[in-house]
Amino acid sequence: MAGDGTIGKACDVLEQVAAFGRPVRFGELLESSKFPKATLYRFLQSLTNQGMLHYEPERQTYSPGMRLVRLAHSAWTQSSLAPIARPFLDALSAETGETVHLAQLDSGQVLYVDKRNAQRPIEMYSEAGKVGPAYCTGVGKAMMAYLDEALLEKTISQQSFHRFTDKTLASEKALRADLELIRSRGYAVDDEEHEPGIICIACPILTTGGRMLGALSVTGSTGRMDFEQLQSWVPRVRRVAEQIGTEAQAWRFPEGQQNRMQAT
Repeated sequence: MAGDGTIGKACDVLEQVAAFGRPVRFGELLESSKFPKATLYRFLQSLTNQGMLHYEPERQTYSPGMRLVRLAHSAWTQSSLAPIARPFLDALSAETGETVHLAQLDSGQVLYVDKRNAQRPIEMYSEAGKVGPAYCTGVGKAMMAYLDEALLEKTISQQSFHRFTDKTLASEKALRADLELIRSRGYAVDDEEHEPGIICIACPILTTGGRMLGALSVTGSTGRMDFEQLQSWVPRVRRVAEQIGTEAQAWRFPEGQQNRMQAT
């Protein structure tokens, strides 16, 4: 979240407000803010005046403003795979009946850009717009496996290697071994590495030249399926990922254009 100068600090405040996922009072922000009371209040006032935040006087709460929403929507349509992938996700979701995720890398972390819930929804961390770890999620590892070495090294340096479960790959050595396996077989798995009871298979979304654009996954629960059942969907997920990659390359991510989502 750290940024340079006034703009970077204002962005930190915006992220802090958005992270609550609901309207938030000044006192709540102050409790977790790195800024003094007067500084935080000044940023909130400026951001509200610019329409980036909305202040509700009766409840005395702050929430993302409509100007920020418009900017976010513009970024989503111009930089995200989601508009291109939407019909493919709909079809895959209907076919599998399970949760489908579309993700891209953002500053070394997984950004879930779209999601389709299972026919019988299961509770899990992921939601469109949320950021999650790359080293212990199927989509994260599928993307990392297809980065060039320089970018992979940078991305690995951005991982916390926090152990979420007993199965989390909590070291660079373990992660690199798994990435090598992913490259050899063409897909990644999450065997309860991020959340207990949650398993998934994920395939990278690549251009015809091999440049990584994102990843696609099908996710299930150990309460109603095992890995053998889940892995039966690998050929279909791989095919859909290829279709999204071809469509994205043709319309939005031509070869030679740097993937901004990876480079940040």
